[in-house]
Amino acid sequence: MIPFPLIGIYGGTFDPIHFGHLRVAEELVEILRLDEVRFLPAGCPRLRNKPVASQHHRMAMLQEAIHDNGRFRLDDREIRRSGESYSVESLRELRDEFIGKKTAFCFIIGIDAFMKLSSWYLWRELFELTHFVIVNRPGHASVVNQAILPPELKNECLGRWTHDVEMLRSTQSGHIFTAMTTLLDISATTIRACIAAKKSARYLLPDTVLNYIGIHHVYHEEK
Repeated sequence: MIPFPLIGIYGGTFDPIHFGHLRVAEELVEILRLDEVRFLPAGCPRLRNKPVASQHHRMAMLQEAIHDNGRFRLDDREIRRSGESYSVESLRELRDEFIGKKTAFCFIIGIDAFMKLSSWYLWRELFELTHFVIVNRPGHASVVNQAILPPELKNECLGRWTHDVEMLRSTQSGHIFTAMTTLLDISATTIRACIAAKKSARYLLPDTVLNYIGIHHVYHEEK
C-alpha cells in the first residue's frame, strides 16, 4: 500500500508565536516525516480567554515567523470564520478540500489541551477526521502516563495509541501518537508580560516577530 501524504495541523492562539511553537513543529516534521505543517490560528476560541493581540497582528506575526520554512504554511480559515472557533469545523473543511485525495491529517496538541478534549465541541468526531499527535508541555504530567486521562477520554482512546509513524500514513484518521520533542519552557504569557514591562523578550521568539511587535506596539501597556 502506498503511504498517504501526512499534513500536521497546529492550532493555537499564537499570541504571539514563539520558539517553543516553532521548535515543536520543526521536530515533528522530522519525527513524522510531515509533508507540511499548517499553523491554524484561532479566531475566537471557545475554551480559553480572548487573545490579547488582534487577529490581524497574530496572523502577521505568524507569517513573519514561518515565511522562510518551505514546510510551514499559514491557514487562516478560523480567522476568516465568524463566531467561535471549532476545530471540528476546520477539520471537516480540510477533509472536503482534500476529498478524493489520499491524505492523512495529524492534529498537533499539547498534553494540557488533550486532557480537556472531552469538553471540546463534537470531540468524538475529531477521531474520524484526524490522527492526534500529543506533545508534552513543561510543567505538565507526561502523556506517557495514560492513567492520568479523564475516564471518558481514556475509554475513547483505547486501541488508538501507536508508536509507529507508518500507522499514521496507512490510515487517514483515528490514531494517537505521542511525540518526545524538546521542551522549551517559553510561554506567550511571559513574553507579553516582558514586553508590557519594557523588559527584553529577545531569544524567546524570532527577531522578525519581536521587531513587528515593537513597530506596531503590540502588547505594550496603554498610555
